[in-house]
Amino acid sequence: MARFSFRGFVYVLIVMLGLLSAAPNILPQSIKQQLPTWYTTSTLSLGLDLQGGSHLLLAADTNALFEKQLNSFSSDLLSELRSQNVRYTKTSHSLTHKDSRSGSVVFTLRSADDARKVKDTAYQISAQPNGSSALDVEIKQSTVTLRLNELYTEQLVKDTLSRSVEVVRKRLNETGLTEPSVTLQGKDAILVQMPGMSDPTQVKKLLGTTAQMTFHWAANSQSEQVMNKQDAAGNTYRLEQKVALEGEHITDAAGVLSSENGQPVVTFRLDSAGAKQFATMTRDNIGRVLAIVLDDKVVTAPVINSVIPGGRGEITGNFTLPEAGNTALMLRTGALPVPLTIIEERTVGPDLGSDAIQTGVESGVAGALLVLAFMVAIYGRWGAIASFALCINMALVFGALTLFGATLTLPGIAGLILTMGMAVDANILINERIREESKKGRPAASAIEVGFDKAFATIVDSNFTTLIAVSLLFMFGSGPIKGFAITIALGLVSSVFTAVALTKMLMLRVVKSKHKNTQDRAQQRVPLRFSSPLLRLSDKLSGINFLAKRKIALAVSVVLTVLSIGLFAKPGLHYGVDFTGGTMIELTAPTLTTDELRNVIESNGFDQIAIQEYGSEHHYLLRAPVLDSSGELENSNAKQTDALKRAISQADSEVSFDKIDMVGPKVSGGFAELSILALLIAGGGMLVYLWARFEAHFASAALLTVILDLTKTIGFFALTGIEFNLTAVAALLALIGYSINDKVVVLDRIRELLRLDPNKPLADTINEAVNSTLSRTVFTSVTTLLALLPMAIFGGDAVESFAVPMVFAVVIGTSSTLFITSTLLYLLGSRREKQGKAQLKPTAEEIKASLSHIP
Repeated sequence: MARFSFRGFVYVLIVMLGLLSAAPNILPQSIKQQLPTWYTTSTLSLGLDLQGGSHLLLAADTNALFEKQLNSFSSDLLSELRSQNVRYTKTSHSLTHKDSRSGSVVFTLRSADDARKVKDTAYQISAQPNGSSALDVEIKQSTVTLRLNELYTEQLVKDTLSRSVEVVRKRLNETGLTEPSVTLQGKDAILVQMPGMSDPTQVKKLLGTTAQMTFHWAANSQSEQVMNKQDAAGNTYRLEQKVALEGEHITDAAGVLSSENGQPVVTFRLDSAGAKQFATMTRDNIGRVLAIVLDDKVVTAPVINSVIPGGRGEITGNFTLPEAGNTALMLRTGALPVPLTIIEERTVGPDLGSDAIQTGVESGVAGALLVLAFMVAIYGRWGAIASFALCINMALVFGALTLFGATLTLPGIAGLILTMGMAVDANILINERIREESKKGRPAASAIEVGFDKAFATIVDSNFTTLIAVSLLFMFGSGPIKGFAITIALGLVSSVFTAVALTKMLMLRVVKSKHKNTQDRAQQRVPLRFSSPLLRLSDKLSGINFLAKRKIALAVSVVLTVLSIGLFAKPGLHYGVDFTGGTMIELTAPTLTTDELRNVIESNGFDQIAIQEYGSEHHYLLRAPVLDSSGELENSNAKQTDALKRAISQADSEVSFDKIDMVGPKVSGGFAELSILALLIAGGGMLVYLWARFEAHFASAALLTVILDLTKTIGFFALTGIEFNLTAVAALLALIGYSINDKVVVLDRIRELLRLDPNKPLADTINEAVNSTLSRTVFTSVTTLLALLPMAIFGGDAVESFAVPMVFAVVIGTSSTLFITSTLLYLLGSRREKQGKAQLKPTAEEIKASLSHIP
């Protein structure tokens, strides 16, 4: 008794912690004011698709970084070799853009005896704190090839991106943006999220400018390495390649009007080290031209007439006052170590975000109420207990998301709704097991204990296989899709706790309280009663021979799969910009008709943009393809989007840009590859797990059926023309998890029956297993459909590519569980019988028992 009470205390404690974590999300403001700030501020953040805002993905141009470092090391090395009287002839300097590390500097030694000296000097110049060298030196005969070391480049990129994140964050903070988020994504990208910003044009200019400022002396006859740089007017300057002073010494800068001529200028102040260096260099070079180079352009090149002490200077140029202010801002916050290119841009207007919240909440509440009502209709008070546990489950998921500091997105809301539909499966499975034990005449408490014990292994197997698919979403997804994956994963873990632990405790409490004052032992042995019209109807469905028409069922499934493959080939999938790249803009232009909007777009030179009326009147969808496949594509697409917005805004001052998605080829190409990889790994991971938990033919039957389900769902995308995008991939991976979950329950029952009677004909065993789990299969499918249907009908275009295919997938997945998995297992099992193999490997107990008979 004490042990059970302690367990109950732990369960209650977990639930209370979850509820307390979730509470700040729904507490009214009047109550929040009376609670500690640290508690009330711990709430779920809304994603940009719910509150509106902009999302920029910036890729770092590491080629420029590597070239700069290689130039620096090689220049120092060659200079040192000259001081040591090592003679050489420089032959080439190359840096390819496909493989940055293949950049090299090649020179030829006049004496092969100097090879050892070259290697030693290269190590001294490029030695790192860990003892390694930044340069790889290859010497063949007398030819020396210098390359950056791979480990060094990896660390260089890591350090550079970390510094870039700080610079980007400082620049955004200087603009006064509200809570911008700047994080690393992947190995060479930076994700910038700006809630509430519907037009990131100005921010894109700030982040797209490196603001690398350097001081260079004009070249003379004694200059060793010379470069040509131009100013804004096209004038060319011959400058020393060697940097006289780095811009990193600038501590402050401001855009002001010149006191001499009233023109906008940028004033700057150097730190103490920079001030001393600046004073020395100007004292020693009176009469020379000193060029200030900003992002590869000469902005000013004055003649030094006297020593400049104090570390203060002024940059003149053809600035407007806002341009001078922005330049000063960038100099204050520091230069970006590498150029950053926008490879993905997504903007959601605040109105569209608020609509998404409303439709998401409404469809979620409607789905939840339908599920809870259906559970009560099936199992009565036991269904009410399960419904209560489901509510606790959802509260725990919200609490966990809040504790992890997660961001709630529209796919996340879809994940919550799907989680509820799938979480019901464990409760239905448990109730069906308890009902079976009650039919055998077991007393209430015993039926509950045995029912839970028998259901537990199946629940773990089915949920674990789903988690495999979900984990891949998290590994290969980004942004909202990661949120979707986290939501489902937390929901599955929470549902196991609430179904197996909390529901069991509550059911036992109800049974014990009912018989607490009952002295009649016979009354205490009365089985539980499950009686409802739906249960009576499901009991009448038993005895179906699912294998009777197995050839027809399999033929129909194969034909539908072949047709789906044909639809995939032609007309094909309607790919979104996530896969194709390009730009998609949703806008509302109150004063423009479709023809007028088309004329505005074409008259401004945007010939390849497709226009489609979308939803309500004056609401349009514009699609712009990828401009070209050059390395400047991302910038070209971003510039095209900005120019297009300006043109439409001039034609209609009331226009509102509800949503903008701009995806470059680096993102779209990588996303397509990762999507295919995720699907393959999901299938392989589940096959390995099922192979370990079941037999090979069990795992093969399940996986083959899931593949058939997957192809039909892809065919459904092609047939209906629903956009195949990021959310659609989430739907496919959710389908894999849901479908395999369904199959595992049936396979687990077949395995159980085979253990009880291995000599029974395989067809009879399969039919009995499918029939005995039929109620659970149908009820689970109905509850999942009830959770999804409101989202599919009322959820809007934002979740259409998830909810509608998932409704189709649930129907297909359920039918394939009943007819296709059973057929494939029968065919594979029959083949196994002909080979003289048993359907199941002997358990450890069976092996031990057989060995005990050996004398």
